[in-house]
Amino acid sequence: MGNLRGWILWGLLFFSCGSPPAVIESPGRTEEPASGSAQAGNSAGGSAQPSRGGVADEIRGLIEKGTPSSLFSALEIIRDRNLGSGEFGRIMNGAATLIIQRLYPDIRSQLPPVDLPRTHAYTRIIREAEGGNYILPPAGSVDYFEYALPFLALFFTGPSEPPATAVAILEKAERLNPGSVLTPYFLGLLHERRGEAAAAAAAYERAYQISEECYPAILALIRVRSLGGDKQKAVRDLQDLITRYPDNLAVKRSLARSYYEARDWSRADSAIAEILQNDRGNGEFILMRARVLVETGRFPQAQVPLDLYASINAQNPLYLFLRARVQAEGFRNRDAALNYLRAIMRSSASSRVSSAAQNGSLSDGNIAEEASVYAARLLMESARAEDQREGRELLRQLTSAANPSPAALSLAIRDAIRREEWKEARGNLTQLLAERREPQDLLDAYTVEHGLGNNAAALSYAKELYDKDNGNEDAVTTYISALIDTGRQSEAVRIIENRLGTVSGGTLKSRYYYLRSRVQSAEEQILNDLRSSLFEDPRNLSALMAMFEYYHRHRDERRAAYYLRQALALAPDNPQVKRYEREYAALLRAN
Repeated sequence: MGNLRGWILWGLLFFSCGSPPAVIESPGRTEEPASGSAQAGNSAGGSAQPSRGGVADEIRGLIEKGTPSSLFSALEIIRDRNLGSGEFGRIMNGAATLIIQRLYPDIRSQLPPVDLPRTHAYTRIIREAEGGNYILPPAGSVDYFEYALPFLALFFTGPSEPPATAVAILEKAERLNPGSVLTPYFLGLLHERRGEAAAAAAAYERAYQISEECYPAILALIRVRSLGGDKQKAVRDLQDLITRYPDNLAVKRSLARSYYEARDWSRADSAIAEILQNDRGNGEFILMRARVLVETGRFPQAQVPLDLYASINAQNPLYLFLRARVQAEGFRNRDAALNYLRAIMRSSASSRVSSAAQNGSLSDGNIAEEASVYAARLLMESARAEDQREGRELLRQLTSAANPSPAALSLAIRDAIRREEWKEARGNLTQLLAERREPQDLLDAYTVEHGLGNNAAALSYAKELYDKDNGNEDAVTTYISALIDTGRQSEAVRIIENRLGTVSGGTLKSRYYYLRSRVQSAEEQILNDLRSSLFEDPRNLSALMAMFEYYHRHRDERRAAYYLRQALALAPDNPQVKRYEREYAALLRAN
């Protein structure tokens, strides 16, 4: 990397100097360097022929190699030999400059202007590539540039797709010059565009093996490999890479994206901030910054990047989704949030009907799905019966799809759990666990099996959750509950006593007092633990219901009603609470 930084510095210094004396261009022919060379191209626009020996061949070879140092070396020779005003120098300057601008845009240096000769064969190839079009090499050509330069079109949006023979063309170019990083890198881009991840990774790896100066290849390789789902591996690879390329903005951007995609919000926050210090108008990172703020609950601060992004693309689905979350979670404005969410869903439905392929369509589709699940949840949480019906119908549509998303299945499970429809929940749970086993999924699985009375299966899920992260208090309390349910009180007590001795007061301590009340045998000890639980957290629903059930069993209806009233205030829709509400209706009204 030191060598690369040297070439960047050289570029900054060298091209800040004045222009060299002009070389007079002879009309109607390709100018040849003084050392003598064959033609580098036909001035009438015919097939470009490779130079034979001399400085022209050296320049072509350096540009073909495609590394930053080789490209800057070619530009230096053109300048030193006063070739920049002639046809050969202009086409080589243009090719080298365009390759640097497209492959290595983060190399900040002053480059010669692109002044392509109008009649040169390479000029047509390059101009068509800039329009997103591909010019096929002439039959029998052995000119590397005629095979490689058309694939600069991969960096431009255009009307045409790469030709069906694109892989064969680039493989021929690779055989013509196996020491070039350009062709394997272009092959990687081509395979990646076609969704051929393994072939793309192999091509990127070849490019990087040819020269470690080709840092876009290693970034692309890490990106493609991360598509397999190992986001943390991508983070580790990029952390290693940043030590070798500490000043490279492309590497810094990739590392920031990897933190973001791995949902490491604290690291993503600082990495994104550094990018925006150097590129304040970068819409991608402005929106990423907004999401980090939303995910970390800083809703008022998120308004600033969202307001800024509104002037860039106020119809972006992620932008609308973040606006919805700010309204729902930050300002408790469900109706305003639903307005944004419905805009996403309308746009998504319109896109499906028109089948218009917009850039970011896969990401937009994911956001539309996430927005639909979020809207269903907000509607089902509404106090209005019509909203709840709409939310359930939306959720039914989402889970009835051929391939329902994990988020939709998870919401359906949680809704069924809330209604204590255990068999309904289990159907979705089986499908969800076949796709993922995140902590919340395992917690839901425990709850469902516990609700069905399958304590052994519930313990199995609780143990899996506990083994994943025994520092997570939800995992610990779930495992303790499962141990108690299966008669393993001594193990449960050991964990409870250990936790009570280490946790501070409040909600967490309240949960452990409640769990200890379940393993006590003497009624006075049970009541003492339940009172301690409610002292630490008066809103502990489990403890409130345990106190209610104690007095209900002892037919102390006045005290039972006292605790039931508090439980109703906390969870008016809880099926268990509602059952007792009907039984105690008269007493509750009287008091």
